[in-house]
Amino acid sequence: MFDAPLGVSKPSPITMLVRAPAACSRLKRLIDVVFGLTMLVFLIPLLVVLCLMIKLDSKGPALFRQRRTGLEGRVFTILKLRTMSVMEDGDRLQHCVRGDERVTRLGWLLRRSSLDELPQLFNVIVGDMSLVGPRPHALAHDIFYSEQIPSYPQRFRTRPGLTGLAQIRGLRGGLNEPQTMTRRVEQDLLYVEKWSLWLDIWIILQTIPSLLIGRGVY
Repeated sequence: MFDAPLGVSKPSPITMLVRAPAACSRLKRLIDVVFGLTMLVFLIPLLVVLCLMIKLDSKGPALFRQRRTGLEGRVFTILKLRTMSVMEDGDRLQHCVRGDERVTRLGWLLRRSSLDELPQLFNVIVGDMSLVGPRPHALAHDIFYSEQIPSYPQRFRTRPGLTGLAQIRGLRGGLNEPQTMTRRVEQDLLYVEKWSLWLDIWIILQTIPSLLIGRGVY
């Protein structure tokens, strides 16, 4: 279990970041909008049902909002289906761990299947995120890991994604050990440097079986 303390620290400056090709590609952005809208149209009924189930399962709003860091360090508000009894977005955040009592009964299923991420299609459509890219983390965690991993801010050279290279390579879900984030960042930066539309397609296709397995997610 790792906390990301704030209060005395300030965000690491993100200066002189050169946009990666993935962030400059108009075709990638077009694909994000077209596929994002198409998926959202088909998934709206499911989202409505899940929101009703969340309201019946536990107290609180159906949607969870939290600040995340996006392209070039810009802060945006990410949307998720609420899976916990808390709505944390402050100076000190705790990663979810196995057996975490904050997770609701329905929340375990939503997290394991990644259905809680579906509202992020709205983030993709408006341009905060992409279908494929480094997964965004809470601001508190971005500040903490930027101080621990010098190359961490390089993740912000492109838009964060619904899925990414790190996720299909078994680095999805909780962070039980500090070195897990280091390995995740290595895969994120590999994606940034090696990006192509074919790589995006391959990652999306590989994401489907990884979601079915649900390994490392709690």
